[in-house]
Amino acid sequence: MANAAASMTDDLVQRRRDTIRRCTEAATAAGRRLMFGMTTSLMLQSVPLPATCDLDTSLLHTVSSTKRRRTRRRGIPTQPHVWRALADTEPVRINRHVYALDLMHTWAQLAPHVPFEELIALGDAIVTAIARRSPSSHGRTATQIRDGLAAFAAGLPAFRGKRACVAACGHIMAGVDSPMETRNRLALIRHGIPCPVPGYTVPGMTFASGAPMTLDMAWPEQLVAVEYDGDQHRTDKNQWRRDTEKRDRLLGHGWIIRVATGATMANADARAEHAFGVARSLMLRGAEFTFHPVERPLR
Repeated sequence: MANAAASMTDDLVQRRRDTIRRCTEAATAAGRRLMFGMTTSLMLQSVPLPATCDLDTSLLHTVSSTKRRRTRRRGIPTQPHVWRALADTEPVRINRHVYALDLMHTWAQLAPHVPFEELIALGDAIVTAIARRSPSSHGRTATQIRDGLAAFAAGLPAFRGKRACVAACGHIMAGVDSPMETRNRLALIRHGIPCPVPGYTVPGMTFASGAPMTLDMAWPEQLVAVEYDGDQHRTDKNQWRRDTEKRDRLLGHGWIIRVATGATMANADARAEHAFGVARSLMLRGAEFTFHPVERPLR
């Protein structure tokens, strides 16, 4: 997934540049510094947007602690929101005109606007984003950040979406590289498959370059793994060679590698067929669990 993650990062960087420009123009037109939340905060901080959200992501979403402090100006494409927990946050400075709501508060703020599974995927992405930034991680591991997010959600005052946040924390994991990996993991869990280890580094296995071999998700005890292949896995020759080297080496060491694609996740029938293949591989290696042919709700 290295090149896939790099490609996604490039897209996020470009989106961030465009959003900073638009937010700066809006703040200049308003004649004051502005704080942005919701999906605008995600774009300013290079976090993937939810696949489904009831907000208009073409608008710039501002945030204030009270209705009285909201920014409304004609001709400025902003949508104001009130976040009463704003007083307990440390603003993220983007530039002298633009500030963003911190990522944990942004995640909670978005809870009423996204489906439950997308709230989990967004939580995974935020844990990864914080862990990869030295200043915001404060020396914490991704697992510690994940645990911190759970404590944060439980400690927030009551708001619409708090119950969903607390429930989502039971599924959020550290070490996830992309939202599609989250959706793949959740699809398998909904069929009764035990939760895998995301971003698993295979002990003692390296590429010819010396880089460690990692798997998108794995059940190490059974030596079974699932890798998600996006379009770039077929079109990028270097990515294809890297995948082939890794999978050939791991197959030679007894691993079973199942591959998921966009088609695998396209509908309930495709997800069920994929889940059955993963379940069969795990059961052949001694795993015991009840497989559900029909997806069950996560909540």
